[in-house]
This record gives sequence, structure tokens and C-alpha cells, in this order.
Amino acid sequence: MKRIFLFLLTNIAVMVVLSITMNVLGVGRYLTANGLDLSQLLIFSALVGFTGAIISLLISKWMAKTSTGARVIDPQAPANAREAWLVDTVHQLADRAGIGHPEVAIYEGEPNAFATGAFKNNALVAVSSGLLESMTEEEIGAVLGHEISHVANGDMITLTLIQGVVNTFVVFLARVIGYFVDRVLLKNDKDVGLGYYATVIVCEIVFGILASVIVAWFSRRREYRADAGSAHLLGAREPMIHALARLGGVQAGELPKTFQASGIAGAQAISAIFASHPPLAARIQALQTMRVA
Repeated sequence: MKRIFLFLLTNIAVMVVLSITMNVLGVGRYLTANGLDLSQLLIFSALVGFTGAIISLLISKWMAKTSTGARVIDPQAPANAREAWLVDTVHQLADRAGIGHPEVAIYEGEPNAFATGAFKNNALVAVSSGLLESMTEEEIGAVLGHEISHVANGDMITLTLIQGVVNTFVVFLARVIGYFVDRVLLKNDKDVGLGYYATVIVCEIVFGILASVIVAWFSRRREYRADAGSAHLLGAREPMIHALARLGGVQAGELPKTFQASGIAGAQAISAIFASHPPLAARIQALQTMRVA
């Protein structure tokens, strides 16, 4: 919770500095004199930027179950020995990580797994039937440790906050530039015109692409941390190394777009800078050089 508070405080400070900088440079005063209230725009941008991201987080468990067809295992009445082992392993790892027991689910598909949920003590960990069939218990345990580490690290919440912040800047800067183009370059002294709307659309596309690079960079960082977290929870790096090597030899299952960044294996990206996951070889190398306490 402290990390989230500091993160929010830092980004609020960044927004305040941006607003002050624009006023010092005279941009804010000029735009205000021409009818644009930067404070109101910043509030509007934050509402637009954060609302969608936060709502998606709050309903993420429901969306995950619905979109993947995941079946939650009743911890009191697992259907078979494999399900009982799966639930018991997840609960043991959660205890070691100091979080509440998440729901455990299985869904049909090629090898993959993910964790999601708005709260550390009320999360969901799901694994595919393909992963259960293609990996050993040791490797599955490492994958579960990876997903539990995501939950314990608060990665879903932090990624949502980062997405909200970059969305806010996209909305804010696109409208500031649109207003500037419409009023200054096109000399429109009436209500905002076509130049404003066209500029906003173009800027949101361009800034949105840049924002996705930032979000993808953070997503890759959290994958390294989750891999390391699995090694610490298990007390050894080898199970996670073996699990990643196994993933490299199979066709990983694709998750719905909303949860692609949450999977143990990431989806293909048009460029490495847009990838939500580092290459498997890089993740294995990072594990090989880390120190396990």
C-alpha cells in the first residue's frame, strides 16, 4: 500500500510540475487567455485516463473467467488428485508470500498461466490444461510461484496505475496541442474547429503508441521480478529455469488481449519495445546470474 501511495504521489507531482512549467513558459497563460482552463483539463484527463483502467482492474477476475472459460476449483472438494495438488501448491506458495489464498482455476488451452485481481488477498491464479499436461510438477510449481509473485508484488495494481497515468498524459497533451494548433496556427478565434479535432485524433494515436512503449517496458521489468520471486519462494532457481526452457519448446497459448500481459508467456509483438514479456532466453539468463537467498 505504501508503494502505491508513493507511486500516486510521485505522478501527481509530475502533473503539477507539468502544469507549473507550462505556466512559467507562458503557454498556460496564453491558452487560458484564449479560453482553455488547464486545471479543468488536467482533472478531466485524469478522470478519463484512470476510470477505464480502474474499472478493468476491478472486474478483471470476472473478465478472466468469462473470456477464458476458466473453472474455479472448489478447495474443499477438488475433482481429482491433480486439482487437489494444484490448490494445495498455490496455497502453500501464497502462505510463503504472505498473501491470502487466491482462487485457483483451470481453463482449456495451450500452455500458459496468469494471475489477476484487484486485491492481493482476493486474486485469481489460472493455469491452462496444456500447461498441466506438458510440464512436470516441479515446473508447474515454478510457474505458480511466478504468478503468486505477481500478486504479492502488486503488479496488477501498479500496471493499472501506470496505464492510468500515461492515459492521462495522452488525453491532456493531445488536447493542449490541438487547442494550440486550432487557435494559434489556424487563427480560429471561435469555438474549437476541425483543426482541433483532427490534431487531437492524430496526437492521441502518436502519444498512445509512445505510451504503450512505456507500459510494455514496465511489464517486462515485472516479469523478471516475478521469475526471481518464484526462485525465492521455491528456494532454487532451477525449477523456473526448467519451466521457461519448457515454454520455449512448445507453442504457448494466447490469452485474450486484456490478459496477454498477465500470462507466463507473452504474445508476439511487432517490435521488442512493444513486447509485454522479455525473450525467454533473457529471462533464463537473468535467473542463472541471480543469487537465491
